[in-house]
Parts: sequence; C-alpha cells; structure tokens
Amino acid sequence: MATITYVFTINHVAEMLGEDLEFLEAIVSNSDNLTYGSIISVVTGDDQTITALTDDGIDELNQMLSAARRSPEAWNDFLDSFLDDEELIARIKTKSPR
Repeated sequence: MATITYVFTINHVAEMLGEDLEFLEAIVSNSDNLTYGSIISVVTGDDQTITALTDDGIDELNQMLSAARRSPEAWNDFLDSFLDDEELIARIKTKSPR
C-alpha cells in the first residue's frame, strides 16, 4: 500500500464531483461505506475536525454514485438507504442524476 501524502477535504470533493456537500457528508459519516483508511478525520482544534478523502476514497465514492445512478429506481433506493433527512432526500431527488 502506498503512503498517503495528501487528502482532499469533503468540501473540495463535493465541488470536484458536482455533488451536494450534505449528501456526501451523510455517506461518509458511516466509515463502513468506504474502504478502511479512505476517510480521514483531520483535527483542526479542540473538538474540531474536518473530513477528508484519499484518492482511493474519491474513486470508491464516485463508483458508488455511478452504480446507484444506473436507473431511477436504483437511485431512489440508494438515497433512501443513505439518507434519513427527508428535506435532503427531496433536494437531491430534484436534481437529475447524471
């Protein structure tokens, strides 16, 4: 395994992928959703952290989202599985899947 020398903040990943930040935060909030070590917590101060992803984590996340978007039914099932915030689900569903 290669040594990780940089990571991307979740904010930057959302911009790179053109995804909703809250949506990605909901997915990565469960560390079981990506391979161990792909999600990094960066301590920025007392009780303050930001989430970051490795290159592999971004690839996994992108593949996960692509697979979920294979059909409207799969996309809706994916959203319902990962999100428990009805307002966020509605907001994401109004955006057309790529």
